[in-house]
Amino acid sequence: MTYVWIGVIVFIICMSFFSFWQTKRSVISIKNFIAILFVYSTTMIGFALVYTILHINGHVVMMENGKNIEASNFLQYVETSLYFSAVTLLSVGYGDIVPIGIGRWIAMVEALLGYALPAAFVVRTVMDVERR
Repeated sequence: MTYVWIGVIVFIICMSFFSFWQTKRSVISIKNFIAILFVYSTTMIGFALVYTILHINGHVVMMENGKNIEASNFLQYVETSLYFSAVTLLSVGYGDIVPIGIGRWIAMVEALLGYALPAAFVVRTVMDVERR
């Protein structure tokens, strides 16, 4: 029964996204929506790779619950880096994983980009509407 409710909720969310583009005077274009998804995805993956490369080179850039992150294999550390990157880019962080050392500066740049990207896309949408 739980999966039925989850399916209904996902269906409603998908239909609400499609309703953005069904109106005659839609200001949100599919092109801009896909562009923002790609920009966020590549930014998130890029920063995750930066954290991972620094870890491989011996720099401690993140701690989880006050301890160094002990990943049993490479992919587990990449997964942790990707999670941290997503949380930093899309919000202010949960606090379970915190940056330390040079990781703080990298996380600040990533968070700044996370706040600036939506503004850039809003400006682009407004400019597209004004051209019409």
